[in-house]
Amino acid sequence: MSHPTALDQYRLLGRSGMRVSPLALGTMTFGADWGWGADDEQARRIFDIYVDSGGNFIDTSVNYTNGTSERILGQLLKGRRDRIVVSTKFTMARDPSDPNSGGNHRMNLVRSVEASLRQLDTDRIELLHLHAWDFTTSADEVMRALDDLVRSGKVLYLGICNTPAWKVAQLQTLADLRGWSPLVALQIEYSLVERTPEHELMPMAQEMGLGVMPWSPLGGGILTGKYSRDDLQQASEAGVSVTRKGVIASSGHMTARSLDIAEVVNAVAHEIGATPSQVALAWTLLNPAVVAPVIGARTLIQAQDNLGALRICLDTEHIARLSQASAPEAIFPNRFVERPMVQQLIFGQTNLQRRV
Repeated sequence: MSHPTALDQYRLLGRSGMRVSPLALGTMTFGADWGWGADDEQARRIFDIYVDSGGNFIDTSVNYTNGTSERILGQLLKGRRDRIVVSTKFTMARDPSDPNSGGNHRMNLVRSVEASLRQLDTDRIELLHLHAWDFTTSADEVMRALDDLVRSGKVLYLGICNTPAWKVAQLQTLADLRGWSPLVALQIEYSLVERTPEHELMPMAQEMGLGVMPWSPLGGGILTGKYSRDDLQQASEAGVSVTRKGVIASSGHMTARSLDIAEVVNAVAHEIGATPSQVALAWTLLNPAVVAPVIGARTLIQAQDNLGALRICLDTEHIARLSQASAPEAIFPNRFVERPMVQQLIFGQTNLQRRV
């Protein structure tokens, strides 16, 4: 996949024919209900600069800022609805006291989509993601219910987030065998501080025809360089923290290793005249499985900075430094199969040219 240089250099989303911008605008920051988001006016400025620059791919969820994110986005879409690909999600509970207001089952799916349509004030959702696997609902129930929504016209394409690779493969295979609507997008955490998806999820996505949409490509803000050793802390809060620093602490990424990676990002940024955020985003776009990282911004300045990542071109030496600093540890079975002895046992002395 060629390196994009502008939002209007569109890409195909997975196995679908839908064209999307190489950066998706995330709107979890739209609304101040969680204590740290953008108000309506700031959200409008961020939305306008993204769309006016050619962007057409906007991501939200039924539960972001308690529904305020979708409501703000619904107002911003007025007059421009037909050119925007709206991506939203279901799974997360909208009413903690209602046992059926969360999960992947058909009841919650239908109710969540109806809630999203009301909040967005629209008649369809271009891309609906299952937000996280609940480990309780059957694969048949999920994929049949999703297919019914596509057949109804309320949803056009399907995606999935935060689910093990083996389960995504099962769901995709089931859809293909039954003639149901397939998954075309995979939204997962992926950045220089979270590269473990390279083991299973990203190769699976390429094989199964899912375009990858990395969320938190800046490591929750760690890769921007604004945190130091004094900020090191971990937390396990059940609710969403009222501060961005608290959210990052709860993610488990506020570690010395993450800060070491951020220092390399900052050094590369200084050398090429870019910002750390732009370098981190540009690195993410290098992975051939990635279609569109999801960028989130609370201010117009942050949004402008992130969009500048499309103009960044990292050379071989910079890529090597970033990759070496952030390389994840190998896992089984790759760790075993890639050993010279095992390769010798598999291939003998044959000189075999592998598929690209």
